[in-house]
Amino acid sequence: MKKNMGSGDKIFRFIVAAIFAALYFTNTVTGTWGIVLLVLAVVFVLTSFISFCPLYVPFGISTCKTKKE
Repeated sequence: MKKNMGSGDKIFRFIVAAIFAALYFTNTVTGTWGIVLLVLAVVFVLTSFISFCPLYVPFGISTCKTKKE
């Protein structure tokens, strides 16, 4: 598993995950949509910790900075 997420991408995902969790825990979004947002928040946090997004692989996307040699 090669890292394909840069620091900007990870920070963005943490912010979005915090917003999703806040919406769920303040009962602003409830029911099925609330659960979907909470699951997305967990996925965003997990992918940020491991710096790998499986959805980037089929599209060849990488937000990591490349090292110049």
